[in-house]
Formats: sequence, structure tokens, C-alpha cells
Amino acid sequence: MDFRLTEEQRQFVELAEQFAAEKLAPNAAKWDAEHYFPKEVIQQAGELGFCALYSPEDAGGLGLSRLDSALIFEALAKGCTTTTAMITIHNMATWMITTWGTAPIKAQWAPGLTSGEQLASYCLTEPNAGSDAAALTTSAQQDGDHYILNGAKVFISGAGATDVLVVMARTGDAGPKGISAFVVAANAAGVSYGKAEEKMGWNAQPTREVTFDNVRISKDALLGDEGDGFCMAMKGLDGGRINIAACSLGTAQAAIEHSMEYMAERQQFGKPLSAFQALQFKLADMVTELTAARQLVYFAAAQLDQQHPQATTYCAMAKRFATDVGFQVCDSALQLHGGYGYIREYPLERYFRDSRVHQILEGTNEIMRVIIARKLLDSGISALAR
Repeated sequence: MDFRLTEEQRQFVELAEQFAAEKLAPNAAKWDAEHYFPKEVIQQAGELGFCALYSPEDAGGLGLSRLDSALIFEALAKGCTTTTAMITIHNMATWMITTWGTAPIKAQWAPGLTSGEQLASYCLTEPNAGSDAAALTTSAQQDGDHYILNGAKVFISGAGATDVLVVMARTGDAGPKGISAFVVAANAAGVSYGKAEEKMGWNAQPTREVTFDNVRISKDALLGDEGDGFCMAMKGLDGGRINIAACSLGTAQAAIEHSMEYMAERQQFGKPLSAFQALQFKLADMVTELTAARQLVYFAAAQLDQQHPQATTYCAMAKRFATDVGFQVCDSALQLHGGYGYIREYPLERYFRDSRVHQILEGTNEIMRVIIARKLLDSGISALAR
């Protein structure tokens, strides 16, 4: 097993770190405080290819692996967790459109989405269908050469500020096999948006409810075939879980780097904090746990790239572990800063707030445990041991 990055991977990481340092980090606190969605900066990220990392090349994407993409998202998240998370969601939705979209849909949307000139939202969760996503009730009924879309989605990242929506809706019977996926223009007649939710974190992107009232969409807007939508949504989430785990890695890494600087500078009882063994041990544990999480995320991404039969389970493991560790590291880093960690002059409280939601979205960490346990009980430990 070779854990060294290739020269191409190192170049991508360096480019992402430079972008994070120059474009994201200097503005992240202001965007958070003002609840500002930096679309123009995301578009600049798109100019570097970061808005279509693993979308196919024939549709305008870079066609990178999920491991390559995770490395880039981790580097970007060191600059701004929230903006990077939105870029990952856009990547997931864009990948679905450029992979399963009809020729007319790809011609209409792929150029703008892959370049970052247009942005996409992923619409799965409903008021009464969160963890139980297969129970969604938003419907799409055929009407000649069109579908009529009715229903509502909640907690949609970027909603009201993006250009296109990937919407999972029911076209058949109850259960996952009755769900299809559609591409819907964000400004289509009958699409409306609720107020921007007031959140603990992720303030640099809007989160809104989306309502569909007799929205008329062409049959060309169907991704794949009827009944494929739930499978597509879950495949999207396999990568999405790796992506959000990578965001946790980057945020935690930034928290550790700030902590090391602070410990070297801050004097108490006549010596720097870095001289106290108890704090040295705390820092050692933070770095060790983050390193373990990083290796699991990279491993799961590689399994997804190789289409390993247990890739979904590995992605669930990586998401559960890395987002828990990422939050714990940010919490410990805040504690190391004492009172300064709690004020907004320092970024620690923002890291804490922004990383907390990673344990909830893209499937809660409780649901990740369900996925892992089911596979373990159905297939045995040997299926996950190699």
C-alpha cells in the first residue's frame, strides 16, 4: 500500500491550498457574520475546475477520482468550511446531471455548471422524510410530454441562490423503487422558496425550504429511467459522504494549526502553553485521531473509485468517523484557546459551529451506524475485513 501522493495530486492540493489561503480564509469570518453567499468566489473556484472535479470529461468536468477530489476538498476547507461544503454539494449535483442527464439537459446545463457560472442544489430531504428518505412524497405525474411536480423539500443548501435543482420525486408506488430524479430550473414557474433558515453555523450559504406547485417540466428533465432516482440519490450520497468527511478533515487541520501557533505564543505561569505536558498530550491525541480519520477517508474514497462491493459501507464508516473526530478536534482546539477560543476574533468558534452539522447532513451519523451494522449482520465481518 502506497500512501504517497502522486505529483499530480500534490499539484492539485497546492493549488487548492493557495486558493483557500488567498480567496477563502481572509473572508470566511466576514461571510459568516454577514450571512453572505460568495457566489463570485465559487465561480472563481470553477475557473480552476473545482466545481466539476469528478464529473465526466466529455461533459466538461475534470474526470478526477473521488480520492483526488477528497484531497482538494480537504485543502479548500482549511480556508472556509461553509463555502467548501457548498462546492461539494454542487459537485455532487453536477455529477448526477452530467452522468445521467439526457442530451438536451446536458447541453442546457453542463457548460454553466462545470464552469461554476451556474450552481446546483440537491433536493432530497422533506419535512416528513429525513433519515427515511425512501418515504418522500413529492410527486411527479406524467402529463403528455411533461411531468407535473408537486411537493416540498427542506434544508436545501443554496436554495434561492442557485440556478438548477436536482429533485427526487415519486413517480410510482411507495418505497425506493417508486422514486425518480429530475433536473428543474430554479426559477421555473411554480417553484418558490421559504425564508433563509437561521442556523448555528454554515452561515455563508443559504438554507431554505423549496416548494413545487404544479411545476411543469419536460420529460427530458428525467435523469436515467423512472424508478432510478433513489439509487442515483444514494450513489450521489456515497460520494457526498466522502466530500463532507473531507471538509471535516480540512477544518480540523486548520484548528490544529491555529492551536499550535497559539500554544507557542501564549504564556502562562512564566512559560508557553506548549511546555505543559497535559496540553502536549491533548495536541498529540488530536493529531493522532485526525490522522486516523484521514486514512479512513482516503481508503473509502479509493474503494469508491474501485467500485468495491462494500464501498457504500466504507463511505458510511469514513463519514461517521471523520465528522465525529473533526468536531471533537475543533472542540478541543477551542478549549486550548481558553476564553479566546469562544470569541469571534479567533476562528475556533466558527470551526466548532460549522463542523457540527457534518454529523447530521448527508445522512446522520446514526444512520451511518445503521448502514454499517446491517452490512455486518448480513454479510459477516469477513466482507469488511479485506
